[in-house]
Amino acid sequence: MAEPSIIETKGLSKRFGSQTVLDDIDLAVPGGAIGLLGPNGAGKSTFIKCLLQLIHKDSGSVRLLGKDIDQYGRESRTRIGYAPEQDCHIPGMIGCEYVTYCGELSGMPFEASRQRAHEMLDFVGMGQERYRKVDTYSTGMKQRIKIAQALVHDPDLVFLDEPTNGLDPKGQAMILDLIERIWKDSGISVVLSSHLLHDVDRICERIVIIADGKVVAHDTLEALKERRNAEAEVVMSHAKAELVALLQDKGWPYRLLNNGNVLVRHGQTSLNPLIELLQTHRISPLEIKESPDALNELYLQTLRAKETAR
Repeated sequence: MAEPSIIETKGLSKRFGSQTVLDDIDLAVPGGAIGLLGPNGAGKSTFIKCLLQLIHKDSGSVRLLGKDIDQYGRESRTRIGYAPEQDCHIPGMIGCEYVTYCGELSGMPFEASRQRAHEMLDFVGMGQERYRKVDTYSTGMKQRIKIAQALVHDPDLVFLDEPTNGLDPKGQAMILDLIERIWKDSGISVVLSSHLLHDVDRICERIVIIADGKVVAHDTLEALKERRNAEAEVVMSHAKAELVALLQDKGWPYRLLNNGNVLVRHGQTSLNPLIELLQTHRISPLEIKESPDALNELYLQTLRAKETAR
């Protein structure tokens, strides 16, 4: 039996003037930790905002947590949290007041919202700074309080848009640890939108890759990583002709790369048969580089396509 979808779109499109930002997106995503991956300007933030009705879609349908947003948008949003890419605090407010207010905006009574705000500030590691004005927070602290306000009303699904932007490696690691706890400890489904492969690779179980307004890949992280081209790049200092002759005799397709290396499509599940073949014929390469996993390869393809289109 298929898992129920927490996000389902059919023919979702959005244009700004003559520019198509989302192009007829069909998608069905089950719950869990989901990575929304793509280069800057790919349409990730616009996609999230259309789902949350922060901007109007031009066509298509959207269902969140099983509810059509055109009919049940307000109801659905009470079960959804959102931490936008841009700063969203209210100038002059202290941290606990701000998170409390966000809880009230989600329909919580004041007392319950205040108690929950303090719990969430502790959860994101902001207990010592809860009475400081948000204006005085560092970039990392602002990212954490955005996550606190997204969780204050105990949602079933939370969208985090580029939550590690502007952070140093230590700050990035802290935010990723926090996001991992949201899913694993609290059971809240997380959509992590990022242009950083490392972020989604570490946290997410399922990946959606968007490029130029289209979904170019959607699968589990495990399945994507298992889709290898079964290729290897062989770096030679000499005996390249002998290597080519051997590959021809073996029937393995190959091609010479611009950098002088030989790309071999060996079709095996590991590099061992290629290594054994070279050892048997006393061919000693400087290096053998395994083909990247499909997630890395797909992502690099979207980046290259983006650069070519410019």
